[in-house]
Parts: sequence; structure tokens; C-alpha cells
Amino acid sequence: MAGSGGIPLARKVCYAVGDVPYQITTAALNISLQIFLLDVVQIEASYVSMILFVSRAWDAVTDPLVGYLVSCSNWTPVGKLRPWLVLILSTPFGILFYLLLWSVPQGSMSQGLSVLWFLTAACLFETIMSCYNVPYLSLGMFLGGDHRDRDSATAYRMSVKMAAMLLASVMQGQVIAVYNTEKQESCEHLVPAHETVPQSTSSPQTAPLQKTQKAFLTSALIMGALFFLCSLVLFLGVKEQRAPICTDDKVRPAYLTSLKLLICHIPYQRLVLGFVFTVLAFQMSLGNFALFCSHAAGLGAQFKHLILVLLVSASVAVPLWQTILLRIGKKATTYIGLSLFIPAVITVACFPSNLPVFMIMCILMGFSVATMFLLPWSMLPDVVDDFAARHPSCRDLEPMFFSCYAFCSKLAGGLSVGISTMTLQFVGYRAGACTHGDGVVTALIVLFSPVPVALLLIGMVFFRSYPINERRCLQHQEQVTPIQ
Repeated sequence: MAGSGGIPLARKVCYAVGDVPYQITTAALNISLQIFLLDVVQIEASYVSMILFVSRAWDAVTDPLVGYLVSCSNWTPVGKLRPWLVLILSTPFGILFYLLLWSVPQGSMSQGLSVLWFLTAACLFETIMSCYNVPYLSLGMFLGGDHRDRDSATAYRMSVKMAAMLLASVMQGQVIAVYNTEKQESCEHLVPAHETVPQSTSSPQTAPLQKTQKAFLTSALIMGALFFLCSLVLFLGVKEQRAPICTDDKVRPAYLTSLKLLICHIPYQRLVLGFVFTVLAFQMSLGNFALFCSHAAGLGAQFKHLILVLLVSASVAVPLWQTILLRIGKKATTYIGLSLFIPAVITVACFPSNLPVFMIMCILMGFSVATMFLLPWSMLPDVVDDFAARHPSCRDLEPMFFSCYAFCSKLAGGLSVGISTMTLQFVGYRAGACTHGDGVVTALIVLFSPVPVALLLIGMVFFRSYPINERRCLQHQEQVTPIQ
């Protein structure tokens, strides 16, 4: 990951830092929002499922629309994409709505009003983050350099991404620790030690978790400050350059025409389908990680250590996978890396309460997670170059590629949390309950291992049919370079 003459090292680093706002907030939501809504706000699981799915689906729908608006934007003295990141209120409103998501409505607000509060806050936050993330992802095509320079910049971004997720996970791990401690104390207070509670009819927790509420809000304030600082570094440290395919003699297709062109492009089809099933698999497993540790493995107190091991190993693995892909190619590296996830989750499902085994498997899972983060996003610019070579009359469609890609990722994430939460509702998960029945434990094991493994195998089939290799990338780079 050494610096390249095409893209200065400082620009790569500042570009990578710009991914921190989106990653820390997304990681926190993925890790904690389900538990926060279920056990802190004490909203019923069916309503939590609706909030999570509708907000993700709304976010997914807004991505292509924002992508088209960004592609229609005019160049300004500071570029075309950078104004969206800070100057069009993405940062201040993103911070505001993120804080509202972790604020428990005070007073005697009914459950219906609470649901409306969090659904509105979630949808507004996701909309603002689309206005930040879509131009940010597209900015990778406007840094300069060739495809190897872009791969290097992507590797830097993924390293910072893993570090951001690690930071967010450590912070949320501390919050979850406060939650576990306070909930245990609350349950002990509600149920005297000499009494036994039937496993399937646990008493709901009624005492408010005041310390947990404060911990969630404190974490949100810290992340809001990081959001502002990192977006400022991105805006001031990255000089946006015109991409080779952006020339005045080309036309910008209409919105529906652009979507049709993208959908009909075979390499994009294969990459997106493989990416969707892969994201769905990982989100299904990792999205239930905290609940699995707490209720199925009996290791809720060790959750922060397990997630720390997973993300540290993923951070270490990013430069390793970057080195490997330069030797054997992106497609082969994808297969090797994704395959590691399968034996890891199967082993954990078979021995959920064995902490040493769980720790070792988290290392293996971390290496696989790094592949999922690095390779698809490294392959997408190659698809954009391939499209430019095949459709030389089109221009300014980079934001559409990245926004539709993000759309599919978020839709998969929404399906994952929706399916997971509805499954838990079906098997009898009760918000605020101190203990849960065997059905809930079995459901968490199934959601953590068998279902993700099946989805991941489907994704790998689509990656198998992905047609672009390194030789084809070089050919497309040669075709694009003369029109710079």
C-alpha cells in the first residue's frame, strides 16, 4: 500500500478518513440499535422489525435518486462532489438526526408515538447519509491515477474503515457492557434469587435503564464530534479531479435510461448479485452477533472482547488481502477470503459457549470480513471502466454506479434485520425479558450460522460468473487514457 505518483499519499489518507463518519454510525446502528429499541426503549419486536426494515428500505430507495442528482450537479470551484459532503448540510443534519436516534422520548409517550419518533429519525438520518455517502464513494473515481492507484486508495479506505468500525465497536461494546450489568441488576431486583422463572414465560423488565440510556447518548455525542472532524479533513484534504470519461462531447442519459444501462451491463449484474448475497449473509450473522452472544452462547459479558478480536483481525487482514490480490487476482482472492467464513460460523454454532474456540473463530471471521469489505469495492471501479469502454458516448454516470451499488447493499441489510427481528418475534422473543426460551436460542443459532452459510454460497456462485479479469482492466485503462 505504498504511495503512488498517480495519487499523492496525503490525498489517499484524507480520502480514507472521509469514510469514518459513515462507518462509525453504521457500525453503531448495526451493533446496538436492535438491542436499544427492544430492551431500552422496550418497543415490541414486530415494531422494531418495521422500523429497521422501513428505514433501510427508504435509505436504499434514496441512494439511486441521490446518485442521479449528484451526477446532474455542475462543477464548482471546489469540485462537483465535495460540496455535497459538507456544504449541502450533510454533516450538520447527519449529526443532528443521529443524536435523535439515541434519544429516548421522555414523559408518557405511547408506543405508537415512540415508533413514529424512531422511524422518522431513522429515515431522515439515512436520507442525509445518502447525501454524504454517495458522493463520497463516487469521489474514488475522481482522485486521479490509474486502476492500480485506485486499488491502493481503496485499500487505504478499507484499512481506515476497519479502524473506524473497530473504534465504534469498542465504544458500543462498552455501552453493551453497561446494558448487561444494569439489566442483570434490574432482573435480580424484580425476581428474588430464591424464585425461579419459567424459561418460556420470563417476566418483562419494567425498570428504565437510566445508565444505559446515558451511555448510548454519550457514545452518540462522541461519534457526532468524530463525524464533523473527519468530514472536514475530507473536504480540505482531497482535491477533486475530472475523470477521463467526463468530456463535454458526451451526453448524460435520463434517470430511467441510466438505470437500464446499468442493469443490462453484465459485469455489473454479476458483481451486484454476488455482493448482495454476500452482504445479506454477513449482515444476518453479524447483525445478530450481540444477541447470539447474550442469549445463545451465554457470553454477553465477553461480547466486547469477541467483537474486538474480530475487527482487529479484519484490520490486519486488509493489507494482506491487498498484497494477495496483486499476485493472484481479485476474483481468486474473493473466493479464498469468503470461504473462511463458512467453517468459522459452523464451529461457533456447534460450540457456542466455548470461549477459546469462539475467540479463534472470530479471528477467522475477521479475515473473511476484510475480504467482503475490500474486494467488491475494489472491483467496482473496474466495472465502471468496462462500461466507459463499451458506452463511450455516456458521461457522468459514476455516482449512479456507486449509488445503485450502495442501494443493493442497504436493501440486503434491511432484509437481514427485518427477517431476523420477525423471526425472533415468531419464536417468542419478548422485549425487556430477563431470560428467553429454547425457541429463541435455536432461532439465534440458525440466524447466525446455517442461513448465512447458504446465502454466502449463492453469492460465491455469482462471483464465479464475474467476467472481468486483470488483463481486461488494463485494456480498458488503455482505451480510457487517451481521452484525458
